Amino acid sequence: TQDQLKNLEAKLKSSELSTVSVVLFICLQNGHSNGISENGSHKGNGEKEGDMDAEEEGDAIKSPSTTKGKGGRRSKADSEPKSKMQAMTPPPKCPDCRQYLDDSDLKFFQGDPDDLDEPEMLTDERLSLFDSNEDGFESYDDLPQHKITNFSVYDKRGHLCPFDSGLIEKNVELYFSCAVKPIYDDNPCMDGGVPAKKLGPINAWWITGFDGGEKALIGFTTAFADYILMEPSEEYSPIFALMQEKIYMSKIVVEFLQKNPDVTYEDLLNKIETTVPPAGLNFNRFTEDTLLRHAQFVVEQVESYDEAGDSDEQPIIVTPCMRDLIKLAGVTLGKRWAIRHPTKIEKDLKGPTKATTTKLVYQIFDTFFSDQIDQNNKDGGIKRQRCGVCEVCQASDCGKCSACKDMIKFGGSGRSKQACQKRRCPNMAVKEAEEDENIDEEDILPLFKDTKKMSQAKKKQTKNKIAWVGEPVKTEGKRDYYMKVRVENEVLEVGDYVSVSPADPSNPLYLARITALWEDDEMMFHAHWFCRGTDTVLGESSDPLELFLVDECEDMQLSFVHEKVNVLYKTPSDNWFMEGGLIDDIKVIDDDGKSFFYQLWYEADFARFETPPEVVPEEDCKYKFCASCTRNKEKEEQETPHVFEPLEDEETDSKVFYSLACLKNEQYKVGDSVYLPSEAFNFGVKAASPMKRPHRKEDVDEDLYPEYYRKSSDYIKGSNLDAPEPFRVGRIKEIFCNKRSNGKSDTSEIKLRIYKFYRPENTHKGPKAGYHTDINQLYWSDEEATVNMADVLGRCRVEYGEDLVESVQEYSTGGPDRFYFLEAYNSKSKSFEDPPNHARSVVRKGKGKGKGKGKGKASSQDVPEQEAQELKVPKLRTLDVFSGCGGLSEGFHQAGISETNWAIEMWDPAAQAFRLNNPGTTVFTEDCNVLLKLVMSGEKTNSLGQKLPQKGDVEMLCGGPPCQGFSGMNRFNSRTYSKFKNSLVVSYLSYCDYYRPKFFLLENVRNFVSFKRSMVLKLTLRCLVRMGYQCTFGVLQAGQYGVAQTRRRAIILAAAPGEKLPRYPEPLHVFAPRACSLNVAVDEKKYVTNVTRGNGGVYRTITVRDTMSDLPEIPTVLVPEAYPRRTIPANPQGPYLQGCALVAARMRHIPLAPGSDWRDLPNIEVRLRDGTTTKKLRYTHADKKNGRSGTGALRGVCACAGGKPCDSADRQFNTLIPWCLPHTGNRHNHWAGLYGRLEWDGFFSTTVTNPEPMGKQGRVLHPEQHRVVSVRECARSQGFPDTYRFFGNILDKHRQVRI
Repeated sequence: TQDQLKNLEAKLKSSELSTVSVVLFICLQNGHSNGISENGSHKGNGEKEGDMDAEEEGDAIKSPSTTKGKGGRRSKADSEPKSKMQAMTPPPKCPDCRQYLDDSDLKFFQGDPDDLDEPEMLTDERLSLFDSNEDGFESYDDLPQHKITNFSVYDKRGHLCPFDSGLIEKNVELYFSCAVKPIYDDNPCMDGGVPAKKLGPINAWWITGFDGGEKALIGFTTAFADYILMEPSEEYSPIFALMQEKIYMSKIVVEFLQKNPDVTYEDLLNKIETTVPPAGLNFNRFTEDTLLRHAQFVVEQVESYDEAGDSDEQPIIVTPCMRDLIKLAGVTLGKRWAIRHPTKIEKDLKGPTKATTTKLVYQIFDTFFSDQIDQNNKDGGIKRQRCGVCEVCQASDCGKCSACKDMIKFGGSGRSKQACQKRRCPNMAVKEAEEDENIDEEDILPLFKDTKKMSQAKKKQTKNKIAWVGEPVKTEGKRDYYMKVRVENEVLEVGDYVSVSPADPSNPLYLARITALWEDDEMMFHAHWFCRGTDTVLGESSDPLELFLVDECEDMQLSFVHEKVNVLYKTPSDNWFMEGGLIDDIKVIDDDGKSFFYQLWYEADFARFETPPEVVPEEDCKYKFCASCTRNKEKEEQETPHVFEPLEDEETDSKVFYSLACLKNEQYKVGDSVYLPSEAFNFGVKAASPMKRPHRKEDVDEDLYPEYYRKSSDYIKGSNLDAPEPFRVGRIKEIFCNKRSNGKSDTSEIKLRIYKFYRPENTHKGPKAGYHTDINQLYWSDEEATVNMADVLGRCRVEYGEDLVESVQEYSTGGPDRFYFLEAYNSKSKSFEDPPNHARSVVRKGKGKGKGKGKGKASSQDVPEQEAQELKVPKLRTLDVFSGCGGLSEGFHQAGISETNWAIEMWDPAAQAFRLNNPGTTVFTEDCNVLLKLVMSGEKTNSLGQKLPQKGDVEMLCGGPPCQGFSGMNRFNSRTYSKFKNSLVVSYLSYCDYYRPKFFLLENVRNFVSFKRSMVLKLTLRCLVRMGYQCTFGVLQAGQYGVAQTRRRAIILAAAPGEKLPRYPEPLHVFAPRACSLNVAVDEKKYVTNVTRGNGGVYRTITVRDTMSDLPEIPTVLVPEAYPRRTIPANPQGPYLQGCALVAARMRHIPLAPGSDWRDLPNIEVRLRDGTTTKKLRYTHADKKNGRSGTGALRGVCACAGGKPCDSADRQFNTLIPWCLPHTGNRHNHWAGLYGRLEWDGFFSTTVTNPEPMGKQGRVLHPEQHRVVSVRECARSQGFPDTYRFFGNILDKHRQVRI
């Protein structure tokens, strides 16, 4: 002992061990506790509790930009050399239990030397378990069972330690002391128990399950007996409480995900935080910190649960929520030892709800999946992949599961070629689910294959015997046109359909319509091509006999013709709207090898299926009329600007002036206002450059802010610094063309002379002026610029506000593209003036001065608007399925195109919110499948007496069916087929097929178009096409349409025959380019929406400041009910963060500077509002990737930072800097944005169910207040008006805003 003390003293002098460790060791050796506090910590003379005084949570904390030496108060005992030495040297650990020897929480077992040892205790007569047969100890199965209470577990050095951290599995000897009671005694008190000491070592620990209750039964096995745990000793109680906590939490997680596989990480947090622990357990609440602390154990229990499932069953481990937890907590998958003692939870054998489908939708899905399953069976199934690294992969085959029994080595046939079910690699399952589902908001898609044109495809000549039939019907130049020709033994006429052989025999025949026949040195024909379904976005899901008309054509030699084919144009029936649900065969025509049909025209770039445009040929050119040539010529004509009505009296030597120009079917006159690209002209005032955030890395105290180094980039997600400028606005002063040398006008280059309009942010006041000015307000300027007519992007209307017959607000909201000005701007004097007389519109002079009281004759500009108002169609009767609280319907109501008569929403709080805001709507709080089944069976009302919509009632169908359940479906088999065909997407399509509305809209997440190699998208479009709908799909960015949020959404539109298929609206607002990648890859082909303005916009970006800066301040830890603008709530709801003192402290210490997040947190001790104190985060390992800090301090918090496996003993909790974030930051982009503040001049991330500081949404903290954003703030970011009401508690309301 003396030698050991000398060695410790030597280490202390070299700062390798703290005084605490030495005193603790001395006290243990001496068998007394002088100088040791109740929890085992020791305060030396003059030494503080920590390296820094515990800061009160309310105290202000300096920004990370604080220079070194000014970051915080240091204790006298915390000398600079010592702190640096401790930071550079890993603190000592116990070689057995792996706990830090200088940890104030390290406790020692204070035993009673008079207690019995294990063999002596087992023979005590009070246990009354053994007879004279002493052989009972030789068989494991015959080990006696006892219960123990008042127990403590410790290593051979006496350190109290947890038994579930892998120590037993690593053969570390753990012992326990307790009072042993008979197996039949359920009383946890020590009365009647046999005191025993140092039982063990423990060979195994196990969980027997919950036995229908809420407490798990936990047990130990030693060489002599099995012991079931009852109550821990007072000193061991905090450690055992963590064990009970993690076991019960795993039960919550598994049961929750079993019933709700599609929930998010935020949903799981909500479930955990609102679950009350059962009585009798030594803890009273769950938090996110609790979940992250026990994440490894929870995930291991999920793995155990998945292992017991069927091979075709989707494992819980791949659900979105579990994948996020695994990433955030840095969980190691595939640890076999955890599976030996799984938490036993009853499996929910309830299968997916059976979808109600029409026969048409059912057969399309059934046919497609049957083909896929058959193909997989032919290929022998897909061999299960494995990472080869985890312990699961390295284990041997069990020889007992169905997969093993099929293996040849176990006497099976070897046909299934599936790996042992006990060896399902969790790493590969999670990776596949991630790859299948994750496309970030700012991902840039890879390069695509160009859409192949039919005219570019190589063909081969096949025929030699060709002869004209009859005489030429027309001769034009050298061309003699015919109506008929004989190819081999077939006679072909103009209007017939033929097939053409491809040069590559593996490709199918090309099909075309003959639109002209002529001879011009060679015998030729003009081919108007069709494309097959496989050449469209439908791919292999298409009908092999269905063709689509395309605007592609070419001249070809008749020798390329293969043979004549039959192509039928399938028109919709007169009773099409009432045929819904009656079609019971997806086959349209019989397959005789030469017959095909078409019903739609296909626009390849935009993936639009439309009714073929009607182009009627003139009587004298039917022999050579091609609809494709006609449409392509019209498009080209529209793209070329033209001038009309020359002004001869204004002509000069070099220019010819005109009064009218035309571009893209739009006429422009002198005095009209136009949009131009932002680069079309510059202003007289130099634009204020955006505030660049300097790198502050060199000025940071790295000891105080140890994670700030991770902020290596100035880019902040949610920032508008890179957003482009909105369109320039100008008023046409002159339309002219320059004269050529021959004196004639050069109409190939049309010019415009325009007056420039300033936006508020273009003046010397800069961007801030825009926040205090109406977004529709401009300033007149006498500055002029010359631009090309071809650069004009569209027309707008700009009026002098004093001349309006209505208020500027009424005028601005009365239609699109409306602006006004009240003043002129002089860039030279940087002043605002009254506009000159020529700035006022001639037809508007003297009108009502913008107050809505003026009178006068309507101008000519008013007439078209009045006519447009008269042509307004009645609002469409709408059924909103999966309606949520009604966000989608609200948008349609604001647009004035629909009236929602019916809505279906199963979740009651959302259904109640819909009723509050739409009192005239019939809201069904039922399963949509049940309702459709009732309607299809002829019922008029549901069980509550609500009237059901009938066929012909619904004119528009809108909704966003959930489809997350498809993630993790890695193979086509009977199980995945069942899940897919019973999905809500299929149900929603059946609603469309049955009701046959005029218009159909499906809204979903952006990844809807990518799920399972776009299979969901293809089958959705395939169903719509077979029904006879015109349809298309696209991805839109909500931020480009007036909300301060990046929210990319896939939108599928469909229109019934005879209706016009809408085009997607042009963007209104400019937005961050990184969030505007809207191209979609399907089968390596690129598809875009029909917008022509790209990322340009009419208005500037809407920011967080625009959205919520006028809302009143909310008390720091309170999030009140949704309240209207400028109204302080009378009774705000209770403390939103009550009990989450650690989270509140972290938020309070996030600086207010733009871009601040968890990496700006100081590493200090903080006294929380609940009276407890946080710990400083300890950096205990070298970081292989990031090296050491500028002061030489370590940067790793786990052994994995140095390339070694994770060590559970490295986990730390109750720290201001969450341990899990630096633990996994290197492989997850440093978790940029977590605990992040919104930027006033930026935008929200995509709103999620419940804004959590460590959730997927990331930046959810208010820009200035120390809290997460409120319900109303989130609602505004989604575009909900302040009058919109939500229902339920705060979490319910957050979820309503999101869905």
